[in-house]
Amino acid sequence: MTLTQDRPARLLATAQLAGSLGDGAFLTCSVLFFTRVAGLTPAQVGLGLTLGWAVGSVAGVPLGHLADRHGARGCAILLALATSASILVFPFVRTPLLFVLAACLYGSCQTGLAAVRQALLAALADPRRRTRIRAQLQSAGNAGLAIGAGLGGLALSADTASAYISVFALDAAAFVVTAVLMVALPPVAPSAPRAGEPKLAVLRDRPYALVTLLNAVLLLRMPLLSVAIPLWIVERTAAPGWTVSALFVLNTVVVVLLQVRVAGRLASIGAAARMVRRSGVLLLASCVAFALAAAGTSPWTAFAVLVVGAVVQVFGEMLQSAGTWEIGFALAPADRQGQYQGFFGTGVSVARAVGPVLLSTVVVGWGLPGWLLLGAVFLTAGAAMGPAVRWAQATRTTAEAPAAAR
Repeated sequence: MTLTQDRPARLLATAQLAGSLGDGAFLTCSVLFFTRVAGLTPAQVGLGLTLGWAVGSVAGVPLGHLADRHGARGCAILLALATSASILVFPFVRTPLLFVLAACLYGSCQTGLAAVRQALLAALADPRRRTRIRAQLQSAGNAGLAIGAGLGGLALSADTASAYISVFALDAAAFVVTAVLMVALPPVAPSAPRAGEPKLAVLRDRPYALVTLLNAVLLLRMPLLSVAIPLWIVERTAAPGWTVSALFVLNTVVVVLLQVRVAGRLASIGAAARMVRRSGVLLLASCVAFALAAAGTSPWTAFAVLVVGAVVQVFGEMLQSAGTWEIGFALAPADRQGQYQGFFGTGVSVARAVGPVLLSTVVVGWGLPGWLLLGAVFLTAGAAMGPAVRWAQATRTTAEAPAAAR
């Protein structure tokens, strides 16, 4: 069954909204709970979260494989409930070891759920519409993060243990709602294993690994917005401190309003590769703008330059997202979308794990040379995606290969 009607698509979008709302509240104030209530140091929290996402990036492939073999809908429901349970562990964390274990459980459940949800979308959606539907899910997710961040802000203003624990409870409840919504989706039949093929075939697919690596590099734009730019604004520019919040709101609003329209322009994997190439150019231009914001002493000039950089960056982000979604779907065999999406999704975990330290060192520490280096990396990764996609297509069987990238 495909998503030929609106109801299944609405269910997926509502499930994405619910989970993201909880995550937005959690991400806003969880670190303060761990440091002020649980008694952990910032270094311990940072290490625990890094290890958690690193373990999660490894867990995504086998969990996606289970979804291929046992049905994506059932696995998505179980992983949503497991994510809810993993969140409820955090209020009891009081030692570094327990925090690392809880973070690894949480990271594995979140990464596995993301992979299986992608496989579920691939199985239910018409291939001509799945990237557009994925964009709708992204828009719903961004809206949920913004609403959740506002709710988390209430807990921050209260700054009490009970307020923080209420946020954990809200996040856990949101994933229960996610699971309930997925129950109403059509079932997805499991796929049979191929004779003589290894269980985790994606690990031997070198062209797909290269595409995944390039996507991971481009996804460094995630910690760019959440870590590097806030530090750059506060430490190296004359812009007012509230600029950080203004740029976050700007990014969220633009993605919610325009991501679906950008994704709707895609008609082939070749168009997707060209879209990713253009995203690299825009991300380079945004890096130059952010660097120039530190050149003057006027707060309003710095603010204006930062806004220009943020607008260019968000358009680069939307092009990169839409293009890589289509590429990740199109190059994955239909009966192995779970493990392939689990592998492709490691880019998010890698960016979350290494991006903050890497970008804070290169951008904030090196200044203009660091920004130019980062922009050059974005440009190179975007330009390399087209040849990588053509290599991957050349290795596919006639039945699996999508239309050639040109």
